Amino acid sequence: MSYISKLKRNIPFNYIFTFLKTLDLAQEVWMIYLGAKGMSLLQLGIIEAVFHITSFLMEVPTGMIADLYGRKTSRILGRLFLIISVSILLLANNFYLFALSFVFCALSYNLESGAGDALVYDSLKEINKENIYMKVQGMQEVFFQVGKLVAYLAGGYLATMSYTLVFLLTIFIGVISLIQSLTFTEPDIKDNNYKKINLFKYIKNQFVESYNLIKNNNRLSFLIIFCEIILTFGTCLFYYIQNYLKGNGYSELQIGIMFAVASLLSAGVSTQVYRLEKLIKEKGILLFMPIISIGCIWGIVLTNYSYIFFILITIVESIIFVAVSDYINKQIPSKNRATILSVASMIFSFFMITIFPLVGHIGDLFSLNFAFKLLATLGSFLVIVNIYVITTINKVRLEAE
Repeated sequence: MSYISKLKRNIPFNYIFTFLKTLDLAQEVWMIYLGAKGMSLLQLGIIEAVFHITSFLMEVPTGMIADLYGRKTSRILGRLFLIISVSILLLANNFYLFALSFVFCALSYNLESGAGDALVYDSLKEINKENIYMKVQGMQEVFFQVGKLVAYLAGGYLATMSYTLVFLLTIFIGVISLIQSLTFTEPDIKDNNYKKINLFKYIKNQFVESYNLIKNNNRLSFLIIFCEIILTFGTCLFYYIQNYLKGNGYSELQIGIMFAVASLLSAGVSTQVYRLEKLIKEKGILLFMPIISIGCIWGIVLTNYSYIFFILITIVESIIFVAVSDYINKQIPSKNRATILSVASMIFSFFMITIFPLVGHIGDLFSLNFAFKLLATLGSFLVIVNIYVITTINKVRLEAE
């Protein structure tokens, strides 16, 4: 099989990998599981903060691993660390071991975060098909959401019988995804100039180049910060709403069904993001989607239809992720892609370190409903700032023309 044919094969193989990676049965129930193990909301927030502190410190180094040793190698290591993480979580019975589990989970996330998108985009670039990246990303989001759908239904159902079974099956699926990650072909995008210098100089040059690219590209900087703030709010809501709904009388299975419906609808919408983007353009995506997203958080805390607003915010986040990923990747040269995408994830981790434990602490002191109201208030302020920035940028462009 030719090199080009192998690169083309990376795309469907990545769909399979995305499905297996997302088939994380423990994702929907881990906060409820740790709560049953005696962890308070503050402790849960700290454990998640451990994840993001690790991620913050290791994002760029792991992104460099992908740029230096290959995206495929990075993915393989990521799967291995995930298996270790879930194994510790299953066997642990105290806060410190739970936290250790999340250290390995963060490393797994780091090794995949920059490598996955870089592998796909650079495979398309090598075969001169990078113009279809948004469509490919949309289809990848379908596999992502279908994987979540199955995980939510199966994880929620199995959790009503045995948490142990949930974690054992998650480990088994992790092993399958590890084996599947061996099937990828590495795009030949390495910078030959770096082959003549040692590893330390390579890492230094890679970091300096990536930093300067972000610093000198205001559009890239804005897109990264915009995307990571939206993801931070969505992630806080996703995890804490499990306990919020559980406290309101929902079972794990009912929560799983709600999450599954959200994933199913998100999967359908994801394939049409490129059509929506053609209709309302980049400005429409960046302007209206955050408004809808924050409006949904208000809907969760102020109405009796929290499940409807949660489903809607999940769909909106999928739209933002697919579209903004395309905008960001178009701004990045291949040899720096994994590193810069890792910097973006590092920014996400910084926001999560700050906000996630705070939401849990406020939830302990008052209630999760009150914590969500504060989150929605902060989000409303940021939406106003975003509207100002977007309209100002557009005005400057019109004046320049």
